[in-house]
Amino acid sequence: MTRSKRMTPVVKVAENREQAAARILGEARQRLEQQQRKLDELGTYRDQYSSEFQQRSGQGMGVACLQDFRVFLARLNEAIEQQQRLVERCRQESERQRLNWLSTRTRTQALGKVVDRYRREERHQAERREQLDTDERALRARRQDLDES
Repeated sequence: MTRSKRMTPVVKVAENREQAAARILGEARQRLEQQQRKLDELGTYRDQYSSEFQQRSGQGMGVACLQDFRVFLARLNEAIEQQQRLVERCRQESERQRLNWLSTRTRTQALGKVVDRYRREERHQAERREQLDTDERALRARRQDLDES
């Protein structure tokens, strides 16, 4: 069995690992996008709520209502901070998975280059053997012609 054929299972394993890493990277990116959308929604909601609060406070509000608005706004700000931390963790995980995928991809490409080099060497050796066989046949034919003369 040739070296290139012996390497085929190794290359297939590397390709499978690369595909798995790419899938995991895609999932991490989707989670990041989803969490970022949630953060954006929370920010939009807070802005709308703050705007409403400012409009109502100009019209005169009771102390209890004013306090409820402020408490809710504080909780909303806390939720936004938690979501920002979650987005950052997702961003870090996405980057970690990108680096992992890049590493597996580099390994797969390197193995592919090794197999390509083995195939070129094998072709070159086959061509040399074929040339030697052709030369040997020509030499035998020439000897045979000389012996018959």
